[in-house]
Amino acid sequence: MTAAAAPTIGRADARRNRDLVLRTAMRVFAEEGPEVSIGRIAQRAGVGAGTVYRHFPSKEILVEAVLAEHVAGLARAADRWAARATPGDALFGFLLEVIEKSAGRTQICDALTADQNWPHALLATAGQRFGEALERLLHNAKQARAVEPDVQVADLTALTVGGAAIWSSHRSRTRGARLVRQLLDGLRTTPVTEAGAFRDNSRRHRHETTAAAQLCAECGARLPARGTGRPARYCGPTCRQRGHRRRAAG
Repeated sequence: MTAAAAPTIGRADARRNRDLVLRTAMRVFAEEGPEVSIGRIAQRAGVGAGTVYRHFPSKEILVEAVLAEHVAGLARAADRWAARATPGDALFGFLLEVIEKSAGRTQICDALTADQNWPHALLATAGQRFGEALERLLHNAKQARAVEPDVQVADLTALTVGGAAIWSSHRSRTRGARLVRQLLDGLRTTPVTEAGAFRDNSRRHRHETTAAAQLCAECGARLPARGTGRPARYCGPTCRQRGHRRRAAG
């Protein structure tokens, strides 16, 4: 091994360890809350506490990094929605994904915002990217007349925070999800309960949905028409798995 190759390998190992700690911390914080110790996170990651502190000198910095990664991942999801769905479907499918992924993380968010002395540069950068992505989706949806013209980004941000709290606090995840869909429905220029984007299990609704354009039962994206066989319920494997998990949890 050359002298130049050794530092490169060391940097790659360090990046892997940092990613491992960050992914583990995201799971542990979501499962056990922000009070969990650094030692517990190191144990779950299979590394020593010194490895955690080497990359994240304090627990506050680790919590912020976890939230920043969460927010950055949501910003990337916005780009995926914009590329695969019509403007209205992209906005509402993205909002539903944000709410679902944020449900259960309210304790961490509260802990971070409660202490103004924590470093915020990393989270602020991720938040800016998220805001810009949401602004683009909202602008496109307004251009397509899929959302009420007076809706603002601040309205959507407040809805995602409230929706995540509703979803995580409801005793039934299925009913919590239904309430969230009804909240989002109010932003559309045409209520989705008429178009069938948000699933309703009533016989009448199933009949109306069959007669109208078929939409994904999970995210509301339009589905390709089928000439024969049973109509598709989901746009792809991700929404199919999410729908199955929701039914099992209900």
